[in-house]
Amino acid sequence: MSSVMSTPEVPRPTPGVLLLAALFVGAGILHFVKPQPFDRIVPPGLPMAPRAATLLSGAAELLGGLGLLHPATRPVARWGLLALLAAVFPANLFMAQQAERFAPLPAWALWARLPLQPLLMWAVWRAGRQRTSRRRASRRTPH
Repeated sequence: MSSVMSTPEVPRPTPGVLLLAALFVGAGILHFVKPQPFDRIVPPGLPMAPRAATLLSGAAELLGGLGLLHPATRPVARWGLLALLAAVFPANLFMAQQAERFAPLPAWALWARLPLQPLLMWAVWRAGRQRTSRRRASRRTPH
């Protein structure tokens, strides 16, 4: 008789969760690889240096994106990413209000981006609630 101990299978993230994780991890990496564009959008008056804000938000995006990948960390990642998205909204608003500083980006695109933030927050909220792709499937099938 063999006494092989099996470890429980960790459910795979849904395609939507994978997409959000990739978005945040990619953006987080960009904050470290090319920080200058992010430094420029830090609104004046923030009580920290623009580079510090860039690196802090990049680290939060990386950790949040990675956190979405595992069911155990997904709820915490959700709250962290929601806080991050709320915290960076003033930078997005600053960009729209000061569009001439961010040429060649068109002003209309900077303004159009603002209503997308709540949609992204909604997607993060939903992704953070998904523990497994199997759980959703089991809800649909009657027992």
